[in-house]
Amino acid sequence: LVFTEEDKYGLYSNLLFKYFLAEGIVCGHELFVASAKEHPDNILKELPAPLLDDSHGKELGDEAAAVKPEDFQDSMKIAWRYQNLPKMEVSPTTHTKFGHYYDISKKMSPELCQSVKLHSFYLHEELPFEPKMKTWNMNSGYARLLQSIQRIISQEGFDGSDPQKKQRNVLRIGIQSLGSILWGDDVCCSDTPEDPQSLTKFLYVLRGLLRKSLSACIITVPAHLIQNKAIMERVTNLSDMVVGLESFIGSERETNPLYKDYHGLVHVHQIPRLNSLICDVSDTKDLAFRLKRKQFTIE
Repeated sequence: LVFTEEDKYGLYSNLLFKYFLAEGIVCGHELFVASAKEHPDNILKELPAPLLDDSHGKELGDEAAAVKPEDFQDSMKIAWRYQNLPKMEVSPTTHTKFGHYYDISKKMSPELCQSVKLHSFYLHEELPFEPKMKTWNMNSGYARLLQSIQRIISQEGFDGSDPQKKQRNVLRIGIQSLGSILWGDDVCCSDTPEDPQSLTKFLYVLRGLLRKSLSACIITVPAHLIQNKAIMERVTNLSDMVVGLESFIGSERETNPLYKDYHGLVHVHQIPRLNSLICDVSDTKDLAFRLKRKQFTIE
């Protein structure tokens, strides 16, 4: 269970969300996309196009090649000054390829999208005119979402407790802006919400479903709107990995020369811990991200 704290305007967290789904399609995983804000079909139409084979290096090379003539002149002066010095390898010649790379300036082809099975859950279609009901002592939107996830896990054969009838890959679940007012939850509206338990109950049941099935899930949450820190602590404890995105838009860091090359910071709050009672703490605390023309990079 990967938990992503959204940046203030949800721009970059939305991009990270789409990367997770795009990687699922390229790996041939089944997808389940849930949202109360944007129709899942629209999210799937906006996925970035993968750079397959060795085009990643070529694309990066193209960006590096687009150097201004005056920069070239300067580099020539520097090269002339140091031409007699022995050559040193600055960076390793082979880069380690992990997963796949994507070009965010292009959209994924519909044929590639349709190559895997897609399931969607749009809250406003699921709860049209029904009065608010409490199922499992929980917000009705969350209860309905859990029922859908449970149904797909059992019907599509991802349930680990059942013998597999045929070879299965992984079910990737993406839930957008959970905990927002659009889900009918009031944790974002006040310090003392009427229903403080719904979100944590939902995560508790979801985590149980993930543990007994072949599935992975990413959730984005507008954490900056949740004023009650106790709820946020419980949510963090119920997740395996917690990452926060902090955008520089509208903050004083936007004009700070130290951050001029970057668009925001990445805070790794929690890393998955296996067979351990304490949480693994990342060595690097200073991670920043930037959005280039074709790529979203974390450095």
